[in-house]
Amino acid sequence: MTKIYGDDDGDVSRLDGQDIAIVGYGNQGRCWALNLRDSGCRVRVCVRADETRAQAQADGFTPADLDAASTAPIACLLIPDGAIPELPIERPADGLTVVASGYTVAFGRYEPPGDVGLVAPRMLGPEVRRCFTDGTGFVTAVGVHRDVTGTALARTLAVAKAIGGLRQGAIELTPMQEAVLDLAVEQILSPALTHVTGAFVRTMIEREIPIEAVLAELYLSGEVERNYRLLREFGFVGQLELHSPTSQYGQLSRRGRFDHLDVAARMRELADEIESGRFADEWDAESRAGYPRLAKLKAEHAGASVAAFEDAVRSRLGPKRPNGRGD
Repeated sequence: MTKIYGDDDGDVSRLDGQDIAIVGYGNQGRCWALNLRDSGCRVRVCVRADETRAQAQADGFTPADLDAASTAPIACLLIPDGAIPELPIERPADGLTVVASGYTVAFGRYEPPGDVGLVAPRMLGPEVRRCFTDGTGFVTAVGVHRDVTGTALARTLAVAKAIGGLRQGAIELTPMQEAVLDLAVEQILSPALTHVTGAFVRTMIEREIPIEAVLAELYLSGEVERNYRLLREFGFVGQLELHSPTSQYGQLSRRGRFDHLDVAARMRELADEIESGRFADEWDAESRAGYPRLAKLKAEHAGASVAAFEDAVRSRLGPKRPNGRGD
């Protein structure tokens, strides 16, 4: 059975007397540093001499250079995955290094000595802070990649608790499991949903439904995101009762109509690319080349013409519509 940790499983006192280096002071780093400090931890912010250092100073920290994380008993690496292997940091053999994404250790891009733990909030950076201050917390993935000292799990759970990551439950995952799941949402689920959404839009337009009405139904009205919120708060069964009987019947009676499409086979292919490390190799090559394919893909699928169309629709429909006629 999957292990789910809660607040009672973490003991922040396991961090007493240990400096916790926060490497990076962006969306995640700033929120982790503030939450850890509010939990009574000794925080050492380690950043480059840029605008993030000024922000750390404004927040009451005395920031240090990146290499100052080398001597910290605990270091939390809160920078983009691609930058982690290039860090000028040498970790101690009895130290704990915490990553917020399993990517680098799962695919062999980073192997520091000592303990290595995973604390991956399932929440955007600023929300990590908001959910901490309002007391609700957030769901987290936690795990241990390597335990040299025998204290890796206890210290990892202590860090997770100190940032608010055990209050709603923390799912035990290996870095590989976390990385595969995270990448799969981006590379498998997102393209599949894009394909399905595109087919739906074309079908509606063929029936002379205005594109604006279709986009409102899909996301501009906010109804879908509110339905997902109800799904989170009440579960599938609970939220289903909030729909009309017509809606309930339509949703349930048409299930199975797409079962003949072998979507799972293509999903398995893509998952194999992720788990084998082939995608990581591809992304490394793309990075070394200066991201030429990424630039081409963004121009094709998220370029100026797409942005202009979206801006035109959103100026007339939805929360960006100004007061007035809008026609």
